[in-house]
Amino acid sequence: MNNPTLPAFGSRLIGRFAATMLVLGSVFALPAIAQTESTAVALPNATPDQPAAVAGPRVLLETSMGRIVVELYPEKAPRTVANFLSYVRDGHYNGTIFHRVIADLLVQGGGYTPDLEIKPERAGIPNEANNGLSNLRGTLSAARRPVDKDSARAQFFFNTVDNRQFDFRNDSTPALTGYCVFGRVVEGMDIIDKIRLVPTTARAPLRGDVPASPVLVERAAVLDP
Repeated sequence: MNNPTLPAFGSRLIGRFAATMLVLGSVFALPAIAQTESTAVALPNATPDQPAAVAGPRVLLETSMGRIVVELYPEKAPRTVANFLSYVRDGHYNGTIFHRVIADLLVQGGGYTPDLEIKPERAGIPNEANNGLSNLRGTLSAARRPVDKDSARAQFFFNTVDNRQFDFRNDSTPALTGYCVFGRVVEGMDIIDKIRLVPTTARAPLRGDVPASPVLVERAAVLDP
């Protein structure tokens, strides 16, 4: 089974957008990205250029490095939220790892065991990236393959910086369709900041950006009905 990924990027002259096109993929390489100073703050519910989203259910991720709580946006991304909640309720995320960590880009998980075996997933869902939400620091987004806009399944990622290059642009190509924001961190951004700074390495079948010591999602649970 092919695994969800972000768009691939080329040289640093092309910039972070070019460098991140392969980011969310499990079997693709990505150039190193310089670190910036960490800040342990969650996003506000709205920014001057991003409208407020109506808060929905909250989900707890108990990780091996601490507790993370996310607030979901079913009014903005109903299919994506329903898909994520289904995997949470099925216990899919329990015992998975964050398998792709790039300090100044993202923290990705939801698909692999500590032995780097990919967990079974259901079929992909329609891309809801055209919902007015931006991939800002602290938001939660659906991972997918860059060549298939409707390939999001179980994997997700936290934006550790503002990643507007992942936002919807148009429907002309999958690369420009963007990555769907469907929630945000309301507790535990400091934990994500710790995770994003862990040492990483290459581990087969993944080429790189895998934490040298596994960072686990020990348990995922819906906090609100």
